[in-house]
Amino acid sequence: MNESVFGHRFTDAGLLRRALTHRSAGHENNERLEFLGDALLNLFVAELVYELHPRATEGEMTRLRAALVNGAALAEMARIEELGDRLNLGAGELKSGGFRRDSILADAFEAVVAAIYLDAGWQECRDHVRRLFTARVQAGAHTPKDAKTRLQELLQAHNLPLPAYELVAAHGEDHARMFEVSCAIGALAVRTGGIAPSRRAAEQIAAEEALRLAQARIDDET
Repeated sequence: MNESVFGHRFTDAGLLRRALTHRSAGHENNERLEFLGDALLNLFVAELVYELHPRATEGEMTRLRAALVNGAALAEMARIEELGDRLNLGAGELKSGGFRRDSILADAFEAVVAAIYLDAGWQECRDHVRRLFTARVQAGAHTPKDAKTRLQELLQAHNLPLPAYELVAAHGEDHARMFEVSCAIGALAVRTGGIAPSRRAAEQIAAEEALRLAQARIDDET
């Protein structure tokens, strides 16, 4: 295995191997590293957002950070860094194309960040994260609000009750679980659904469709 990633050459190659090993491949996997990497990314990206957008409100900074470190965004960056080609997956995940799955790629990205931190320390890890994210943070000054926020604001503007989100079902094994969520707006007779690898993402999908229907109903009544 090439012992360099994100421009960092590892002193402890074992750390990198563990960071790129999914739990389907054995006990020595990247789950604990993923936990640490998630915390490091949130801190370093929050620091960048705070520095590069001095006039942003707390809410704007929160939305921008969330847009930069969510599963889909990290999976995209993992693909750019070609992490999928280097993952160590169990036979089942290999067969099902796990190296292309957003959740697995995002987890590996977080794990690699943690591995760099453990291999080279705080400053080295911070430098790599800032290099990877600076342009993205700068470009994200006008990151749009997510669907749940926009739906809430639309309903509040028309004095309507807020939507109710409900977990309908969770399907699949732990490593490939899919969440099915509903979004209901009783006052407008709107009910939509979303399915995604996380409950939060499923709620956003349901909210996006509910927003479209709610806007149409409100427009029809005005």
